[in-house]
Amino acid sequence: MCGSAEKIQDAELEVMQVLWDSPQPVPLAELRRVLGQQRGWEDSTVKTLLRRLCGKGAVALERRGMYRAVLTRAEYSRWSARRLVGKLFDGSAKQLVASLLSDGQLSEADIAELSALLHGEDGK
Repeated sequence: MCGSAEKIQDAELEVMQVLWDSPQPVPLAELRRVLGQQRGWEDSTVKTLLRRLCGKGAVALERRGMYRAVLTRAEYSRWSARRLVGKLFDGSAKQLVASLLSDGQLSEADIAELSALLHGEDGK
């Protein structure tokens, strides 16, 4: 799945967000309506983006006019995090966390939760 994640452009990601927010396949008419309201996109733009996403294997046409995400939000998030760490922090997740800590971006609760995850105490 990471191969399809790598190829997703920002506009295509907007379509993916709508698909991820639905637990079931989304009709083309609904995608047009939502993206038309949110982004001001024409029907042809939505259809073009869906066609591209299907070609990349990130979206599937379930039945006539019904689309679902094949690439999950979790898969895309993991790929994006690895890409961010590789691109901005020379592959060091430690540097990313240190940056978040130094900027005050993590609360005490966040730090405690991360510590528990690191020590295998995530309650699973």
